[in-house]
Amino acid sequence: MADYDLAIIGGGLNGVSLARDAAGRGLRVILLEQGDLGGAASSATPHLIHGDLSVLERRGFWRVRRALVERKIWLKSAPHLVRPMRFVIPAHSDERPPWLVRTGLLLYDRLAARGGLPASATIDITHHPVGNALKRPFGMAFEYSDCVVDDSRLAVLTALDAAERGAVIRTGARCVRADRTDIWRLAVVDRGHRHAITSRALANASGGWTASVAETVLRLPPPRASAMQISQIVVRKLFDSDNVYVFQNSDGRLIFASPYERDFTLIGTVTHPFKGDPAIVAMPGAGVTYLCEAASRYFRERVEPTDVVRTLSGVNLAQEPARGRDGGMSFDAKRRKAPLITMFGGDVTTVRLRAERAVTRLTPFYPMSPRWTAGAPLPGGVFAWQRFEDEVDAARDRWRFLTEAQAQRLVAAYGSRLPAVLGDAKSRDELGQAFGPELTEAEVRYLMTTEWARFPDDILWRRSKLGLTMPPADRERLAAFMTTVT
Repeated sequence: MADYDLAIIGGGLNGVSLARDAAGRGLRVILLEQGDLGGAASSATPHLIHGDLSVLERRGFWRVRRALVERKIWLKSAPHLVRPMRFVIPAHSDERPPWLVRTGLLLYDRLAARGGLPASATIDITHHPVGNALKRPFGMAFEYSDCVVDDSRLAVLTALDAAERGAVIRTGARCVRADRTDIWRLAVVDRGHRHAITSRALANASGGWTASVAETVLRLPPPRASAMQISQIVVRKLFDSDNVYVFQNSDGRLIFASPYERDFTLIGTVTHPFKGDPAIVAMPGAGVTYLCEAASRYFRERVEPTDVVRTLSGVNLAQEPARGRDGGMSFDAKRRKAPLITMFGGDVTTVRLRAERAVTRLTPFYPMSPRWTAGAPLPGGVFAWQRFEDEVDAARDRWRFLTEAQAQRLVAAYGSRLPAVLGDAKSRDELGQAFGPELTEAEVRYLMTTEWARFPDDILWRRSKLGLTMPPADRERLAAFMTTVT
């Protein structure tokens, strides 16, 4: 008998979503991630849960409808991570006629299962707060509803839910060989120790490494796909309104500028073919310049490459021919050979649905429970999204030493599971030593013992974004402290 029913290579959003779905259906699951959960492309998505207007423009009506249904599911299952916002498109007749944009948004409303989100509208930004940060030529704009998400935190909590349903999650574990007969025999190097496991089925969900894993580990032909790099930039806060701006660039692309971690703005995205090691990916200077110029076309405050405080880049595969947000999924079940799932690409919005469909392909091989993830909250998500501010108020009532900003961050990260982090602390001192203005020893211990954090970057850039503001001296103290936690 095999050790597991399903072994998964890769701990990005695709991999952890497969693990969650399969574990919840009663399968014995192990996930192997060579680095950190959500540590590569899953930390560099556009941070959006949306139907995607560019897909609508290409007449992908069914894909938009499907994504908007998923948007409603995410709002219900992860109300702490997924936040609804109003998206603003300044009218720009040089790119798309205003009547065309308005017509598209009316169709977007019709396709949406809005779930309480307001419909699109036309606004005069000459006398509206959203126009304060923009250049004067833009007098009219269109508003519509969509959502933003903390992508890397979503990956971690999806893995946590999988673990609580019985999945084994191994970070720092690399599969170096997989032999296929009627079962899979895997050789794994787990934090320096080599051991073997067996599994009845295998999933290759290794993101930018999917092709190399197929060739070198599985010794099979790689999928017909191209490696693509997606990149964004982070600059200091450019506007005060709680909106996402959607800019029509001169080449027809849509550029997003989103509020990011209170004091910053996220601008993206640029995508281009990639060659090389996905572990060593950097945003080219041309991409930085492109996004700065696109933003400067609209904002009063000019954005220069020297204003960029951080770039976000990741590599994933895109199917040939490109299928956008659907990504790629193949199922190989040759006679007398153990099944193989290959899953890559796609976007955050539809990852739950893609994983559900992939796991369902295994039903002829062993019995499992019905599909379930559409109705189940992620850890911390047991409240209605409309009550997020109530959760913040309740946190400040219980832990009176929290500032408004601290409570906002903690509820957005942990939701209704915040008591597991802060316990019954009556003062900030009871949470142990502090690393910077926000991170405490109690939170670090929780992330290390519950959410697989091993190194400072795991905490500062994936389980939070506190690396944007933490002073170097505090980072060094954090690194020293983490070596003492067992």
